[in-house]
Amino acid sequence: MKTEKEKMLAGELYDPADPELAGIRAKAHKLSQDYNATYDTDEEKRQRIIDELLPHHADGCYLQGPIYFDYGTFTKTGKNFYANFNLTVLDSCPVTIGDNVYFGPNCTLATPVHPLVADERRMFPDAESKMHDREYARPITIGNDCWIASNVVICGGVTIGDRVVIGAGSVVTRDIPSDTLAAGNPCRPLHPITEKDRIIHHAQEQ
Repeated sequence: MKTEKEKMLAGELYDPADPELAGIRAKAHKLSQDYNATYDTDEEKRQRIIDELLPHHADGCYLQGPIYFDYGTFTKTGKNFYANFNLTVLDSCPVTIGDNVYFGPNCTLATPVHPLVADERRMFPDAESKMHDREYARPITIGNDCWIASNVVICGGVTIGDRVVIGAGSVVTRDIPSDTLAAGNPCRPLHPITEKDRIIHHAQEQ
């Protein structure tokens, strides 16, 4: 029989009140708060916290803070990952982030999916009168060399390709192909990113 953690990571219905999951969340929430209580200059302390909170991070991981991770251990980041202020990651399903990915302020990655039908969202008691609810989650995958601008929300089940730019304020509900500028609510591809988009061309504009 699968554990609730195994069901959660597989995208199946699971019980968030499961003691194992509650324990992992409590640890991640504490570590997030510990990180948020540090200063930028507390480099060694910050690194120790990140190593424990995000055991699957590669070299060059820098989080400006404050940060909010639900589990942490189910998030994997590639090399040279940067996130500006107020990164929130609800990693009930795996969150995989490639190399050289940068986030602007106030970004959220949310894998949980709650029922659409109202009565299925209500808490219900078990045989011992302990309250439970039902939810499931979908993974998020972000490729290499992406820029996620400020105030972006990425929903569960989304895959973002390589070398993608997501414009500020976007809500990403569907996959975005590689080498694309995408923006909007809901987020949609605007145009391919080409040599014409190099910064030198735009810097010369009057």
